[in-house]
Amino acid sequence: MEDLVEDFLVYLRHECGQSEQTEKTYSGLLFRFVHWAQENGISNWRKVTLNNLTDFLQHERMRKLENAPEESSKKLSSESLYVQIAALRAFYRFAEQEKFVPVNVAENLSLPKRWKRLPKALTSDEIAKLLQRPTEPTPSDLCDHAILELSYASGLRLSELRTLRLEQLHLDAGFINVIGKGNKERVVPVGRNATDAINRYLTNGRPKLVKPKSPAAVFLTQRGTAFSRITIWLRIKKRVAAAGIERNITPHMLRHSFATHLLEHGADLRVIQELLGHSSISTTEVYTHVANSRLREVHKEFHPRN
Repeated sequence: MEDLVEDFLVYLRHECGQSEQTEKTYSGLLFRFVHWAQENGISNWRKVTLNNLTDFLQHERMRKLENAPEESSKKLSSESLYVQIAALRAFYRFAEQEKFVPVNVAENLSLPKRWKRLPKALTSDEIAKLLQRPTEPTPSDLCDHAILELSYASGLRLSELRTLRLEQLHLDAGFINVIGKGNKERVVPVGRNATDAINRYLTNGRPKLVKPKSPAAVFLTQRGTAFSRITIWLRIKKRVAAAGIERNITPHMLRHSFATHLLEHGADLRVIQELLGHSSISTTEVYTHVANSRLREVHKEFHPRN
């Protein structure tokens, strides 16, 4: 059963163009099912029934969360269950397509309703604090500042920031080529402040970080390597704390701020969709709720009849 999961993960990454993070998530979820199946005497994917899948999902729904305090009664969230079902359905589509199983027993699994969480954005004042130009900067300071400026200026995902390569930069023309989810390429404009920050980093910072085996990634760690997802996020969190921003910051918050502030200043939703690299406009529409909420706050605060 493990071998077929490995085949699926290779297919997911190399033929579907899914991200490393998606592959890692699906791997953990599918091997969790394999472990459960073997504990219940199932050793072959052809023997798995729909009832087996629903029993497993019920087991997942009721199990105690890992690393939770002993007294905690929290169970698996609907969001996590949604991803578990999505992983099983994607795997079975592949297995049926490749004739590894006679029938797709997961196609009738129903996905739980996903509550749309409104993305949180930084305020303009918080952005100004965060993007303050460092004084007497080290190479790492220049790198961090360029990452923050580019993230807010162009709405890149963390994965897109850390894998951005030198040949994707076209700063003289004011844009970069971005390779997003599913290996889809898009062209994203870069503003003057971000361009200046990147050029300062490329001139005075990156050359001091480069080591003999450094990759062509734009942003490098002090060891001269490309950033991992965790490392780049910890660096951003450190800069957020140093800027005196006390609230909890999520990995996508600069990206959310980019989209929200564009919409608040009158940008077309379709343009924002293209800039963010969303395949569906419905994904981008969540920002209209954020902008409308902000408009209501402004109206309530400043309208003379309120």
